[in-house]
Amino acid sequence: MGIEVEIVSPEQRLLSRTVEMVVMPGSEGDLAAMEEHAPMIVLLRGGVVSLYDGPNFATSSDRFFVAGGFAEITGERCTILADEATPLGELLRADGEARLAEAERAYDEADKSDITTLEPYLDRLQSARAHVEAAEH
Repeated sequence: MGIEVEIVSPEQRLLSRTVEMVVMPGSEGDLAAMEEHAPMIVLLRGGVVSLYDGPNFATSSDRFFVAGGFAEITGERCTILADEATPLGELLRADGEARLAEAERAYDEADKSDITTLEPYLDRLQSARAHVEAAEH
């Protein structure tokens, strides 16, 4: 049967179909969701969402880069609400490098005296680095 997956960005719905498993970049580490998964809402970090079909989960059928967002998981479905989502085949390394240079510049200029304000800068750096890494594959 599988789990129904929907990937949505602010611009569009990229995908809606049933797969055996979806692996996503949770903020606390990668997370796999399959049919009958316990309900939860997960904060996503920048990284790759991989969809798996078939019983062995040997190869992914589709892969998307997400820049962050949330995932809502139930036993029947997984809805990924991405800040930004791009099919991996369309991801450009040059875009990731430009994003990384901008994130590094913003971090360098940030006020480091209040560590609590640095988290958004660090999130942007992590997402940009994930973009560059994902574009290499």
